[in-house]
Amino acid sequence: MTADRRRYTVISADCHAGADLLDYRPYLERAHHEAFDAWASHYINPHEDLLADTADRNWNSDRRLAELEADGIVAEVVYPNTIPPFYPSAALLAPAPTREEFTLRWAGLRAHNRWLADFCSLAPGRRAGVAQILLNDVDEAVREVRRTHAAGLTGGILLPGTPPGSGLPELHSTGYDPLWAVCAELGVPVNHHGGSASPPLGTEPAARAVFMVETTWFSHRALWHLCFGGAFQRHPALRLVLTEQGAGWIPPVLATLDHYHARLTTSRTQLDSAEAKFGAGLAVRAPSAYWRENCFVGASFMRPYEVPLRHRIGVDKVMWGSDYPHDEGTYPHSREALRAAYAGLPREEVAAMVGGNAAAVYGFDLGFLDSIAARVGPTAAELAEPLGEAPAGATSPVFVAGVVGRAW
Repeated sequence: MTADRRRYTVISADCHAGADLLDYRPYLERAHHEAFDAWASHYINPHEDLLADTADRNWNSDRRLAELEADGIVAEVVYPNTIPPFYPSAALLAPAPTREEFTLRWAGLRAHNRWLADFCSLAPGRRAGVAQILLNDVDEAVREVRRTHAAGLTGGILLPGTPPGSGLPELHSTGYDPLWAVCAELGVPVNHHGGSASPPLGTEPAARAVFMVETTWFSHRALWHLCFGGAFQRHPALRLVLTEQGAGWIPPVLATLDHYHARLTTSRTQLDSAEAKFGAGLAVRAPSAYWRENCFVGASFMRPYEVPLRHRIGVDKVMWGSDYPHDEGTYPHSREALRAAYAGLPREEVAAMVGGNAAAVYGFDLGFLDSIAARVGPTAAELAEPLGEAPAGATSPVFVAGVVGRAW
């Protein structure tokens, strides 16, 4: 909240951006230009939103700043959205590359990271760009973490999923320790975004519905893999952010993980227990302890039914996001979305969830952002007013009435 306590400083912890397809070319190494020209000449974009008149929200810096300010938002964490070179689809939904695809895919992601550094520099202090990596070559990933950190991408890294069939070691593998170590050393947040860990489901009509049911569960797996695999135990400064996966699932899932941890660690001390073999090598501390010390949730357009769980999740763990420029995001009705979720809550709690927590995780200068929020931020009185009905034309699920929760 701004110094005069009349306006909130809102940081969206979940926005998306990327270059227009051909604009990635200058950011590729020259050795890949010919291959890029051949690929781009035949590529057909499957995403309607990236072909529409509004697609330039992904790369038009002035338009983006104006629309976010009009929506009451002064800064953003920037995840990828458009098609990086040599990818079959948007990076969040693309499967892990095969051995043959790796070299060009990796070149494409590095081009995106270079573009993103330039894009963030157009709005100093207001964009925390999330760098992309691949897990096929951990040493290369470590080098890219160091390079992008030095280049000013303060959003950390986007951790890809390792869905069944990817051919990659699971995230609990100690083979990823060099990656966790460099992120802990540099204070780089490890972000795991919803949708990035689902296996291919085919093209049958039911595939989209099955994807919606399963995708968040596959994304949640990063939490228990890193907890049970001991990543936080070996690297206590490591920070994990789970974004656009909801927030209401966290308390019951932590209780379930703690239940299994207790069973298996107890069995380890009882040699006659049939479960003893399943607890071998398990991290010493319970997952809920690692959640409290190492984890955060990018609670994009937090639903009203999730808000009563905020103390069980941790008010200091929740980071609101608008998901701009996606259709399911809250733009241009973010003020109403914030009212729907946070009306009637203590100001200090609201200030933390809508901006303060994100500033702490991603290193935003709140003093600088407060000065912008004093001009464009939503007022405390405005967000204190309960929302009576959804604004006309709103498409975000946050405004869907009657939803009371989900299993995960």
